[in-house]
Amino acid sequence: MTFKLRKVLVAVALTAATAAASMAGSAQAGTLTMNIAFKGASQRAVWQQVIDEFKKAHPGTDVNVSFIDEEAYKVQLPGWLSTVAPDIVNWHDGERMAYYAQRGLFDDLSGDWSKNGWNSTYASTKEASSYKGKQYAAPTVYYSWGMFYRKDLFQKVGIADEPKTWDQFLDACKKLKAAGITPIAVAGRDAWTLAGWFDYLDLRLNGNAFHQKLMAGEVPYTDPRVKKVYTTWKQLIDAGYFIDNSLSYDLDSAQPFLFQGKAAMMLMGTFITGGFPASVKPEMGYFQFPIIDPKVPTAEDGPVESLHIPSKAKNKADAHAFLAFVETPEIGAQLATGLGSLSANSKSPEPEDPISKIGFQILANTKGGIAQFYDRDMTKEMADEGMKGMQQFVADPSKIDEVLAQLEQTRQRIYKK
Repeated sequence: MTFKLRKVLVAVALTAATAAASMAGSAQAGTLTMNIAFKGASQRAVWQQVIDEFKKAHPGTDVNVSFIDEEAYKVQLPGWLSTVAPDIVNWHDGERMAYYAQRGLFDDLSGDWSKNGWNSTYASTKEASSYKGKQYAAPTVYYSWGMFYRKDLFQKVGIADEPKTWDQFLDACKKLKAAGITPIAVAGRDAWTLAGWFDYLDLRLNGNAFHQKLMAGEVPYTDPRVKKVYTTWKQLIDAGYFIDNSLSYDLDSAQPFLFQGKAAMMLMGTFITGGFPASVKPEMGYFQFPIIDPKVPTAEDGPVESLHIPSKAKNKADAHAFLAFVETPEIGAQLATGLGSLSANSKSPEPEDPISKIGFQILANTKGGIAQFYDRDMTKEMADEGMKGMQQFVADPSKIDEVLAQLEQTRQRIYKK
């Protein structure tokens, strides 16, 4: 090798080394920005814990996280995704994810699924994470919905067993009401809590196949099967089984009815367990929403939470690294415990929490399918109108026909069917 050639090669090597050092420096100086939606202090705390662990494992990456209350987050997300997007957002699978994937606002993560072995680890949530055969979500947790109840209040009024059928449930409500205890707390100011009631009554009366057609805009709201959901619901309202003025309470202000023993039950997702006061926790039980028609295959709501990389994200390299870090059995279990949920990672250990265990069994034994939830299975515009209709119905249950006629007009406008 001539001296001149050696000189050129050394110069090239030095240039490459300088470039690599400069790239490493810029990677170290990289800031990963993320916006995280949360409900309650315990949910915020577990996300912070996971982010701190990621920072320890990736000392060269700064993380700038904004925690936003879930209701405000829903409103602000479209604006972030279409303007100055963070590198990571948490959101929901199903129609909610597809809405943004379809508009090119979420990155395709199919490569991460192949590379990280998620196709097998997240087999049960792959369909909900996909749009047109590609995956746009990294699932984190999913959770069961069912009836929370106060064991001590049931005992007090002589309800021996958890109600399994609708007749047993109505009988339990009757006993509680007669003893001066409001049977059911509901947080109607948060319209999605009413959607839980609609989902379960529809799933139990009409089944998941019908429910999904309705969610897809293929069934008129004036269909007698939809009306039956509302008339069944109306019987509970007319009997005085829900707290008074339920539309004035959001979830945070409705839960104390349970904690203070003023109400005996609440239909809700298991994510609320993280906020139960220690003094009340031993008295809280949980059972599957009662069967109304035994001929209808039993379906459940089991919404999947997920992480996404917005298409307009700036630091995608660190964003992919964060997803790979979070999508492990250990972090899945940690998030599940802190979020009062079940890990979507099939290799995570089974939950230890008694209520999560029941939720796990309910979802594992479901033969009639798993729905994502009313406002996650449906386009946002129709879901918003549908939930507004539910609030109008709860305010005046005699207006069922008017509410359904209005929703049918809206369906025809949105779906043009």
